[in-house]
This record gives sequence, structure tokens and C-alpha cells, in this order.
Amino acid sequence: MAGILRGQIRWANLNPTIGREQAGIRPVLILSTDIFNQRSGTVIAVAVTSQQPRAGFPLTLALDGVKLPKPSWVKISQIRTLSVDRIGEPMEQVSEELVSRIIEGLNEILGV
Repeated sequence: MAGILRGQIRWANLNPTIGREQAGIRPVLILSTDIFNQRSGTVIAVAVTSQQPRAGFPLTLALDGVKLPKPSWVKISQIRTLSVDRIGEPMEQVSEELVSRIIEGLNEILGV
């Protein structure tokens, strides 16, 4: 598999899950740095959904201008560390500015 890069939206198998975790084979946006992705055997990612969210930023962020099959949102509160074995093919690459905005939302949720 080609290198997994920060800012990529890739397919991922999120099963098995428990409770309200995002499940299934779905897109995720990779937040971890390229070197972490290469050396750790894991990635840190947030789930992407095409379901219109009820909550706005910092819990979700619209992926405006990103070429996906449907209008989509990042579920910032659905962050996971995933084995690279769960990660599939890339779908799209987002800007570093968008990645920074997502991390800003995550920091707000965490109270940083």
C-alpha cells in the first residue's frame, strides 16, 4: 500500500465497534503526521459522514470544496487510533488549513 499521508481521506474498516462509535467501512480523515503513520503501524483519524449533523463546530466540520461523492462532514468527536491494516485506498486529499481547523476543534473539545 502507498504511504498513508496526513490530510488524506481514506476508506477504513471501523468494525468491530461498541455503543455510539462510528461503524462499518467508511471514510476517515488522517490527522497523524506522515512519519508517525510510517513508523507506528497505526494512524490517528476522524470519521467522515454524509449524514447532516445536528451539532456544529467543534463537534463536526463541513468538508466544503472537497470532492467526495456526497456532501460530507468530519466528526471531530469521533477520533480513533487505527491499525494501518484497517486503512484502505485514498479517496481525496484535503488542505493543511482544513487539517489545522479540525485539530483546532479537537483542542476545543479537549479544553486545550
